[in-house]
Amino acid sequence: MDHILEFAQDNLILAGIWVALIIMLIYSFIAPMLSAIKRVNNHEATLLINKEDAIILDIRAQKDFKSGHIHGAKQIKPEDVREGNFSQLEKDKNTPIIVVCAMGNLASGAANKMSKQGFSNVSVLEGGMNAWQSASLPVSK
Repeated sequence: MDHILEFAQDNLILAGIWVALIIMLIYSFIAPMLSAIKRVNNHEATLLINKEDAIILDIRAQKDFKSGHIHGAKQIKPEDVREGNFSQLEKDKNTPIIVVCAMGNLASGAANKMSKQGFSNVSVLEGGMNAWQSASLPVSK
């Protein structure tokens, strides 16, 4: 233990970076649990689509959407997502919506914007389209 303290005192910058990395790692595990946005896996998404008529909102670029998307998905331009323009979904504020991107990272930001605009039941597909296609689930072109 003395060696660790001595190292930290001699190398303050490295010790600071190490502490920051540990804090970011812990935050990355805790933040999704505290978020109002639910993350759903492929199975849960399929159940939402089949039993609750969930809307799939694909936020990928048009060329990615055309190369393959979840059957029945609505595409919204990335520019509209950045601007928070979800007017095409205004009538569906209380319908379950699953936001999909390529890997599930960008969808979280879009889902947070939607939640702030009054959409009550927004989820994110864990792993995005990559996970959907890796599971050999059906896609439309």
